[in-house]
Amino acid sequence: MAVKLPRVIKKYVDASNDHDVKSILSCFSTDAFVRDEGKEFRGKKAIEGWIVQTIQKYKFHFEPLTIKDDNVEVVVAVEVSGTFDGSPVSLDYHFAIEDDQILSLTIN
Repeated sequence: MAVKLPRVIKKYVDASNDHDVKSILSCFSTDAFVRDEGKEFRGKKAIEGWIVQTIQKYKFHFEPLTIKDDNVEVVVAVEVSGTFDGSPVSLDYHFAIEDDQILSLTIN
């Protein structure tokens, strides 16, 4: 059974699986931020660098497993496979969304 994702998160997952940097970036608001692997990336330019580096380093693929929406944030458990030790792993993607754009994304 497929997980029903909010439109912008589905677009983010689909674009990520296609490794389409421009489409991934278009999911984020101008002043968005991302926290991943203990680092923070603020603004589209920094987020674009994170996207490019992450694709090159891990060649990842996402498979959403579950979703929780508490009206403050949307948490999607994602099975992430790629070119890294321990692949695949299950990670929680915490999204804050406003006006069909990602304001923040924290991955843990």
